[in-house]
Amino acid sequence: MMNRKILGAAVAMGALVAGAGQAVAVTELQWWHAMSGANNEVVDTLAKEFNESQDAYKITPVFKGTYPETLNAGIAAFRAKQPPAIIQVFDVGTGVMMGAEGAVMPVADVLEAGGYTFDKSNYLPGIVAYYSKPDGTMLSFPYNSSSPILYYNKDIFEKAGLDVDSPPETWQDVFAAARTIKESGAAECGYTSTWLTWIHLENFAAWNNVAYGTNENGLAGTDVELKLNEPLYVEHFQDIADLAKDGVFRYGGRTSEAKQLFLSGECAILTESSGGLGDIVKSGMNYGIGQLPYDANAEGAPQNTIPGGASLWVFGGKSDEEYKGIAEFFNFLSQTEIQSRLHQVSGYLPVTMDAYKATKDSGFYEKNPGRETPILQMMGKEPTENSKGVRLPNLPQLRDIENEQFELMLSGQQDAKAALDKIVELGNEAIAEAQ
Repeated sequence: MMNRKILGAAVAMGALVAGAGQAVAVTELQWWHAMSGANNEVVDTLAKEFNESQDAYKITPVFKGTYPETLNAGIAAFRAKQPPAIIQVFDVGTGVMMGAEGAVMPVADVLEAGGYTFDKSNYLPGIVAYYSKPDGTMLSFPYNSSSPILYYNKDIFEKAGLDVDSPPETWQDVFAAARTIKESGAAECGYTSTWLTWIHLENFAAWNNVAYGTNENGLAGTDVELKLNEPLYVEHFQDIADLAKDGVFRYGGRTSEAKQLFLSGECAILTESSGGLGDIVKSGMNYGIGQLPYDANAEGAPQNTIPGGASLWVFGGKSDEEYKGIAEFFNFLSQTEIQSRLHQVSGYLPVTMDAYKATKDSGFYEKNPGRETPILQMMGKEPTENSKGVRLPNLPQLRDIENEQFELMLSGQQDAKAALDKIVELGNEAIAEAQ
């Protein structure tokens, strides 16, 4: 946890008082984010609570659209020399932000400027490592980290004659259950998924302990050649293509759009971020949670999942007073009570070990089966070279390439082998151009 240093006479943290009886000037800090639905309500609540906890700073949340839209808005604002104080950037944008030297201020430096120190041992190791430089310097604040899991509609499972207490564990089991659901008429579609790139490529690689690319998927160096057309990937995506052809799998979109297909009852099984839980709980559905499926043919699987979600980055060029306010806000977010609540209401992972322990000690996981699953998936095994994550300077661009080819495959214009071969060809070209 961050420990307060003695700040001496700077007790007011930069509060400007013009004279007796006059109001204290408040430093406003804009927080651009991509949280919608139930998670947007969480953001607004956190900002309100922080603002009410002191009178020197005001956090103003601003919704900027989807994760990619928020990142693009931040880049445009920086170029226009009007960036916000804080921007939420999804995991795939980490390489982009790391490469923007001078544009951002490492969160470790921000905290130090605000009178705090950062002890990474108090944070979930896999999360901290992903958002740090090789030397361990923390670059961004891990606000909402997630892991992909499986959700299923228990009422539809029962109607289809499936065991409502035993979610499918392998992809082969998922696809078989999905066909049973469709053929029985229990639902219009058996299976859908958000984020095909994150769940079915990046986490598929880590969870099954197969390479996404060379050089430890980009963590050991940016000169990477993709390995996404290896047999395990081809077989997996051909199964999905066949399911789509038969109407068993339904494509919702490139990011989180498919969640609506599940919430509406149209599809019975969903793979989605653990952070999608808030909307599912809010829907009142009779749902169950299972771990992310693994491939039955992958030796040693399951391995470990990698962090998704997003972290908070701080732009450079701000005043000392603004940095002090940002440090105060990050310290507020790190409190065990705040992290425990954020985890429990949203489905995102608790980023501190204290919050995880407090949640566990409270009996929350015993009362809410499956809610510990995303944490256990990420922390269950020591990461290998294949499962530390994927970090490329142009990963958002690569995901666009992947999505374009998947959409051609799902519309029947090419098979999985052709799609993955094209992804490797175009992806390697894009990576080389970014060097």
